[in-house]
Amino acid sequence: MSQIDYEAFAQRFVAAIQAGDAEAVRAFYAPDAKIWHNIDHIEQTVDQNLKSLAWFVRTLPDRTYRVQRIAPLPDGFLQQHVLEATLPNGERWAMDACVVVRVENGKITRLDEYLDSAKTAQLVAATR
Repeated sequence: MSQIDYEAFAQRFVAAIQAGDAEAVRAFYAPDAKIWHNIDHIEQTVDQNLKSLAWFVRTLPDRTYRVQRIAPLPDGFLQQHVLEATLPNGERWAMDACVVVRVENGKITRLDEYLDSAKTAQLVAATR
């Protein structure tokens, strides 16, 4: 893929996530893709990741992903974004995040997501 293709790919991927369309998101992943988060150091499967997405859709129905930067890499892209939403308790919330995405043959094979652990804890606390 060219750099322009990676940017367009990233934009379509975010749009599918924003829409909460699990099957559209699944279509971006290779079947054996791994998704890793810095907050727990666990590699998720695609199915596990889609369960997490479903939780976000239910918990934060007004969520938006404000993309700040997409930087093409030789084998994928880096994206910085801010996830903004209203917490279940009515409080406005925003979390900075960064993903490093590896793409092979037009499919995501690995996604490493770096999240603000304090903001993640705030989200978890607001859902209890």
